Amino acid sequence: MSETVDLPVLPGEQPWREEELAEVRQGLEAYTERLRAELAAAESEVAERLSDSVEGAGDDATDIGAKTYQREYDLALTYNTRDLLAQSERAIQRMDAGTYGVCESCGKAIGKARLQAFPRAIQCVKCKQREERR
Repeated sequence: MSETVDLPVLPGEQPWREEELAEVRQGLEAYTERLRAELAAAESEVAERLSDSVEGAGDDATDIGAKTYQREYDLALTYNTRDLLAQSERAIQRMDAGTYGVCESCGKAIGKARLQAFPRAIQCVKCKQREERR
């Protein structure tokens, strides 16, 4: 039997095993690497589109509108990717600090099953539901 890790769990859940936490961490690390690559590609594409918009000075209103829409769409995707990257990095930092699995709202356990399904979670189900009702 492997050693357990001292992280909070909900009543009825088994303590975290080192392998389980390592698996979640590896998934987060792989995800952050993929997000970094996507972010670099997206930022390069946004920069390229910006230079294209300068060159298209003779475009009609439809072309300008389409380019503006595409630029805003690309920026929204980039912001979303940055947010996901920050959440993933924060989860890894919480693992290192020993606070992984603690709800940032109430201080109780988030739940092992929830974290295995959604490793970036920072709130328990009750606090997340309360937040979403607002």
